[in-house]
Amino acid sequence: MLNLKIQSTTGVILFAAILFCAGCTENPRVDSKGASQTTDNPLTKTWSDLHDGVPSFDQMSLGDLKPALNQAMALNLIEIENIATQSTVPSFDNTIVALERTGKVLDRVFTYYGIWSSNLSSPEFRKIEQEMAPIMSAFFSKISQNQALFERVKTVYDNLDSGTLRADQKRLVKLTYNGFSRNGATLSIIDKNRYTEINQRLAELHTQFGNNVLIDEENYAVFVSESQLGGLPTSLVNAAAAAAKELGKPEMYAITNTRSSMAPFLTFSEQRSLRQQVWSNYYSRGDNGDQYDNNKIIAEILNLRHERVGILGYDNYAQWRLEDRMAKNPENAMALLTAVWPSAIARVLEEVADMQAIADAENIGIKIEPWDYRYYAEKVRKDRYDLDSDEVKQYLQLDKLRQAMFFVAGKLFNFTFTPVAESSVPVFHPDVKVWEVTDKISGNHVGLWYLDPFARKGKRSGAWATSYRSHTSFEGNKTVLSSNNSNFVKAPSGQAVLISWDDATTFFHEFGHALHALSSRVEYPSQNGGVRDYTEFQSQLLERWLMTDEVINNYLVHHQTGEAIPKALVKKIKAAATFNQGFATTEYLASAIMDLKFHTTDPAGIDPDIFERKTLAALNMPKELVMRHRSPHFGHIFSGEGYSAGYYGYMWADVLTSDAAEAFAEAPGGFYDPDVSASLVRHLFTPRNTVDPSDAYRSFRGRDADIKPLMRDRGFPITD
Repeated sequence: MLNLKIQSTTGVILFAAILFCAGCTENPRVDSKGASQTTDNPLTKTWSDLHDGVPSFDQMSLGDLKPALNQAMALNLIEIENIATQSTVPSFDNTIVALERTGKVLDRVFTYYGIWSSNLSSPEFRKIEQEMAPIMSAFFSKISQNQALFERVKTVYDNLDSGTLRADQKRLVKLTYNGFSRNGATLSIIDKNRYTEINQRLAELHTQFGNNVLIDEENYAVFVSESQLGGLPTSLVNAAAAAAKELGKPEMYAITNTRSSMAPFLTFSEQRSLRQQVWSNYYSRGDNGDQYDNNKIIAEILNLRHERVGILGYDNYAQWRLEDRMAKNPENAMALLTAVWPSAIARVLEEVADMQAIADAENIGIKIEPWDYRYYAEKVRKDRYDLDSDEVKQYLQLDKLRQAMFFVAGKLFNFTFTPVAESSVPVFHPDVKVWEVTDKISGNHVGLWYLDPFARKGKRSGAWATSYRSHTSFEGNKTVLSSNNSNFVKAPSGQAVLISWDDATTFFHEFGHALHALSSRVEYPSQNGGVRDYTEFQSQLLERWLMTDEVINNYLVHHQTGEAIPKALVKKIKAAATFNQGFATTEYLASAIMDLKFHTTDPAGIDPDIFERKTLAALNMPKELVMRHRSPHFGHIFSGEGYSAGYYGYMWADVLTSDAAEAFAEAPGGFYDPDVSASLVRHLFTPRNTVDPSDAYRSFRGRDADIKPLMRDRGFPITD
């Protein structure tokens, strides 16, 4: 998952780097007259000269956050006003490029804000977050609805064809204009005021939604005794013991309310009642009928989003959201999802039948329920492929997988990763490690890569990538500060961290986002952003290198013996590549379809719980599994707007991924073919948002992507 560092809490990605580019030399405070003065607030200070400037994570203090935000926003408004009120004729340089230069102090502050929000959340921060969310929303509205500024941008846009701008500069003008026009700049005063009110309220609701989910993750855990550990692999037992100790019950074993703890427990535990309890805790996040229940929040969010886009003249929220995406409209997105859905649920029925046969043979009188799916799927896997997931896990060491990713980055991108000396670069937690990235050929410094791999209290669940600074060249070359964040369960001291195949795939996925950032060669900051249903493509594609022989043979080694993974086991892994695709595809599609249904339906009087159940029933959703993200904890779409009406984008990107992977498979050098690799980097990684994604893909592949490779990858039937 790509985590955009700068995103309005209203969910409108508002000029991303336009307003918040890094690398400024100022260290200002704004007085009542708008003058800049020196401030000692470490969150606004210019970053150190080390590696072109790095955040002072070692100087973070929560007490500095609100003053820093207020100072930086005030300064940014002055910068904006100076552009809006100038008397010169609007031009690309004095308006569009000028906007690119603003917000550098705020960018630095938001870097720290993002760390507290995602990596170091606490009750104290959440109070600040809840308080500041509507204030920041109002700030964004002041910019997006600045009429004088918009008129200058519009003038440049209207005269776009009469100038001599390069293609990337023309695209920048269009992106800037759309950022205003799609976010209320053309509205009347009355409508602008209501638009702002809606955004402020949405900011509060998004924040509350996300915090409620985090609280339910922190407040629920299942403690088990030694006698209840039957079936659990040693690595999970050790991790559960460590978790219980941290939670104050050293004599017990804790299954925490996160996917990294839940999924392996449901896969291996012989205790059906405990599986049900763990499953119920996880899938009931935000849906427990208490003060942290999110259902009423969802209803209000949907109604406000609908009202807001109605003011802009759209029929529904999804129509507005997808207008500037590759899909262009919700009908195209839904067409893709529904094209795959029948094959997915048909495969689920086959999988359930196979599992039920094993359960029947055990003579225990059960029917497969959602908390049984992973457990009996593992039994089927062992029976059909003689493949034991825990056996595979013994060869999946976190550190070795990281080395494998570096190897791939060296082969495809000519990047070298070198660990920086401990304490030489400030970090926000002892778990965080840092590497310097250089170009293998030139030796030039590309940037730094931060890794925060382990779960802990206050860290949001899942895995994501973000950048503390992106590459730009319009004010001199700025190097990249990229970060990957995961929630692996920490092993006891001295033991290797072993992860599942799915987690290893996710690790490669998020590293793909980091490589996309590190590869950037754009001039203007705002073009480091991306089109949501395209930005997951690069990361999903990198997952494919986990299965290459070069990675398997050199980095998948036993954590105790150091022996390479046996070829027979590899053969089993590859033979089982499409195993359980019914489950994986259906749980994802259910969430993606639900997202679009929520955002194409008139939400008046909606009850999210009833809507979810009725929608799934109409889809003939198999009762043996649930949505990957049930509505009350669907943070992708309700804790902000980054993926709202856009969760389909993972499938859209996967069509591109499967098609592009076949380009490598067909090449003489396979997945390490130098010509295809060079084309990949040149057309699909380096340009970022300087080129329309459809044009970029056609430049790489010579045609549009085809859905057939996706169906082949998942083992689904192909129909003409």
